[in-house]
Amino acid sequence: MNKIGPSLMCADLGHLAENIKEMDEAGVDFYHLDVMDGLFVPNFTLGPDFIRTVRKLTDKPLDTHLMIKQPERFIDLFADCGSDMISIHAEATDNLQGALARIKNAGLKAGVAINPATPLDVLDYVYDVTDYVVVMTVNPGFAGQKFIPAVYDKIARLHEIIIRNKFNIEIEVDGNIGASTIPTCKENGATMYVCGTSAVFKKEGTLRENVERTRNLLDAHATVNAAPSEKRKSAGIYG
Repeated sequence: MNKIGPSLMCADLGHLAENIKEMDEAGVDFYHLDVMDGLFVPNFTLGPDFIRTVRKLTDKPLDTHLMIKQPERFIDLFADCGSDMISIHAEATDNLQGALARIKNAGLKAGVAINPATPLDVLDYVYDVTDYVVVMTVNPGFAGQKFIPAVYDKIARLHEIIIRNKFNIEIEVDGNIGASTIPTCKENGATMYVCGTSAVFKKEGTLRENVERTRNLLDAHATVNAAPSEKRKSAGIYG
């Protein structure tokens, strides 16, 4: 199943309750909450109090993306404030395996986020404690950045690893996810889509209309049913 997760850093925070109600009714699958510390990325965004507020407004899963240095320091805090899933950056910690295990021990789904330039081999020893991988399709820190096409190959290679080893791991894509990028992301194995200003929060249309358009787009582009390596060739991706 393909899952739509609106990025709440793009929401109208002055009308948050109304926004969430409209998106809930439109059938979104989860909400994505970016937490930035001004150090790991040059920006500040949402915090635990915001997540507590969102938790009161919806029963949908909350996917908390920690873009902070040494995220293991705050896993318990963000677990306790209502998160259902927490992803941490491989680049931000010296103990990735231990931090992921701590998330899982808290009863949450554990995710690893990797920046566009980060190789997949950082995941080699943590697949057993990983529920989903967040493939950043832009350099993190700000909304509205340009999608990096080379990341399509990374999605395809990760999907091939997951299929070959029969891992129960989902691939989430984050960064300029919209009509021009969703079809190829899906063809290469993505199943979770963080949707910001390029999709759900576009100025054109209501939130409900934009969720429905995104769902229709996902439904219209079936995943290629070829073996992963053949899929990459059919998409013009090699290596």
